[in-house]
Amino acid sequence: MYLTKEKKAEIFTQHGGVAANTGSAEGQIALFTYRISHLTEHLKRNRKDYNTERSLVLLVGKRRRLLDYLKNTEINRYREIIKVLGIRK
Repeated sequence: MYLTKEKKAEIFTQHGGVAANTGSAEGQIALFTYRISHLTEHLKRNRKDYNTERSLVLLVGKRRRLLDYLKNTEINRYREIIKVLGIRK
């Protein structure tokens, strides 16, 4: 399994403040980014895995909506998370 409890807690600690703060926008965006990178690597090896491709598109959409929310509410937090994760926009 690529996403263990420890890895998830580490992601939320880095970007959400504490491991228990799983609802923060930054933590969710970081988790989605980690999952997107994993699925992208999987699709490079398995080109015809259309179910994973659909899951990837859905995840990118969720992350985009969260980024748009953050951009509209608190632009400084948006700029910080974009810079830290290296997301293009």
